[in-house]
Amino acid sequence: MLNFNSIIIFSENPTALVEFYKKVFEKEPDWTGGDFTGFQAGSGFITIGPHDKVQGKNQNPERIMFDLETDNVQGEFDRIKELGANAIAEPYTPGEDSNMTLATLEDPDGNYFQLMTPMNM
Repeated sequence: MLNFNSIIIFSENPTALVEFYKKVFEKEPDWTGGDFTGFQAGSGFITIGPHDKVQGKNQNPERIMFDLETDNVQGEFDRIKELGANAIAEPYTPGEDSNMTLATLEDPDGNYFQLMTPMNM
């Protein structure tokens, strides 16, 4: 079985993206190495770094999103919007019988990420 380890967000301006995610995670990065910076989020990492083929904002932000769990989707949504994230989808419940709340935000590079209530498996 495979275990999810990390996701890398490449950027033309990784320094600005790291500064944004420092505010989102309310902490300093958990590691840096060369031009890359990583934040531990749960049991995985979100890593940010440069890539010579990445320029400007993400033109297809719907292609991949990562989810961040919280018991307080509305409160975190409001807090992160105040940090400068664009609101893509206000907190909502997907489906009539769902106990889940989701919200979608956009980081300074145009990448989408979601806030979600914890999933009970």
